[in-house]
Amino acid sequence: MKQVSDDMRYAKSFKEQLTLRSMIIGAIGAIIITTSSMYVALRMGALPWPTIFVAVMSMTILKAMKDTNLNEINVTHTAMSAGGMVAGGLAFTIPGIWMLDKGAEVSFISLLVVTLSGTILGVIFTALIRKYFIEGEKLPFPMGIAASETVLAGDEGGDKAKTLFSTLGITAVFTAIRDGFGKIPGAWLSTKLAAKNIFFGLWVSPMAVGIGYLIGPLFTGVWFLGAVISYFFIIPVGVSAGWFADVEVATAFKDSLGIGLMVGTGIGILVKGILPKAKEIYGPMVSGKAAREGGVNMKWVPMLFVVVAFLLTVFTNMGFVASVLTIVGVWLTTAMAASITGQTGINPMEIFGIIVLLVVKGVTKIGGVEAFLVAGVVAVASGLAGDVLNDFKAGYILKTDPKAQLIAETIGGIIGSVVSVIVMFVMFKAYGEMGPGTELPAPQAYAVSTMVGGLPNSGAFIGGLVIGLVLYLLNIPGMTLGIGIYLPMFISTTAFIGGLIHLIVKKIKPEALEKGTIISSGLLGGEGVTGVIIAIIQVLTMA
Repeated sequence: MKQVSDDMRYAKSFKEQLTLRSMIIGAIGAIIITTSSMYVALRMGALPWPTIFVAVMSMTILKAMKDTNLNEINVTHTAMSAGGMVAGGLAFTIPGIWMLDKGAEVSFISLLVVTLSGTILGVIFTALIRKYFIEGEKLPFPMGIAASETVLAGDEGGDKAKTLFSTLGITAVFTAIRDGFGKIPGAWLSTKLAAKNIFFGLWVSPMAVGIGYLIGPLFTGVWFLGAVISYFFIIPVGVSAGWFADVEVATAFKDSLGIGLMVGTGIGILVKGILPKAKEIYGPMVSGKAAREGGVNMKWVPMLFVVVAFLLTVFTNMGFVASVLTIVGVWLTTAMAASITGQTGINPMEIFGIIVLLVVKGVTKIGGVEAFLVAGVVAVASGLAGDVLNDFKAGYILKTDPKAQLIAETIGGIIGSVVSVIVMFVMFKAYGEMGPGTELPAPQAYAVSTMVGGLPNSGAFIGGLVIGLVLYLLNIPGMTLGIGIYLPMFISTTAFIGGLIHLIVKKIKPEALEKGTIISSGLLGGEGVTGVIIAIIQVLTMA
């Protein structure tokens, strides 16, 4: 990764980074991204990263308006992208309520409180953990790298820009043919191996290859190892040896194991990475002095926690204890989201929601609907934290003031909170129902609905938790291993190919590594931009 040279067009002051026009453009973009993200999450069970799309859109608009700079563009696209993950957190959890009870009544106010609470917590914890994950751990955050490369290429021009935008264009055409016209399959699965309960395949996704290249061979190797353990050992061997009654039971075991690994790693992050630095991270909160890193005055943080607890207790009927546990859960899961997004470019926000709702259900007598609301708060906060840290990664490379980005994140998140709830209710009324076999399958929310009754295999979860904690303490990326165990193998395989290409280039032609980064950024950008455009078209043409 190449750092920005000093002769680049930087902002000369804070006022040139956070401008009135950047917030107006960011706000309008947040409305568009939130609307399209809610639709695509419910309709297609996916959520394309908006990071590159909003970077290109911000750059295009601001350059047309003249007298812009790299940092103003970065701040603008931070505001735009925040709303998308708020919509994702809501779409990946709340529809499960109606899947279990089609007549269930959920008020607009309670869902608005869920999204606003998740946004407030997401902003707070992003501010607290930004320095650790961006500057300390220096995780790849592949979408952030790609966004910075896109903005730099647009500023510099020359061969770098030609390489990036030509790759982006070719990938965009490919994605349109695949998703818009359905002429290319989205994935390939070996039917011969599937007959033997080995579900090996490839995700036909340039973006996945680009992510694999950017995060490198170590993380993709561990990620792929997790998939191999699941799909070449746990499921086929477990079923044939009689350890599991069938593939469904084996899958439940490996899912619980993967979730446990992620939870265990999250605990490890707290024990090893956060708590030892508690004075450094949380000291400003106690002393009342403005935090030098993170861009907010931490003396307001305890008051904001009280406000969130009050809102959740009064307007969602989840109770005070459940509200407090939810806030504590977000503290854990935002760190987990930061770690896994930084390593893999994937943010399983609904899994984090499941984890916390199971804990809350085990400790309190919370009702079914309220359990989904807990998951919604956690998913919104975790999704927002994971997404915006990509923007902060780009900001770190572009030398943007974190305070400017944090303000932009807050504005985009609040707009996303309101818009996402409105769009969800509109779509629910338009289609009448959600879940498998309907126009709005919302598969992630369906997974949450199946977990409200408890983990499929608690023993595997506990075992994975212990293993994940131990691995993290040994500096082994257990969360990446867990995501490989949990996700379908075809995703892991394609990402591993990208990591393998990175390794080969490094060994054979190391001077070409930077060009590979630019090409990979184009792969991410082409698929990401086209995915969002297709989603917007579908929203506009929705019957």
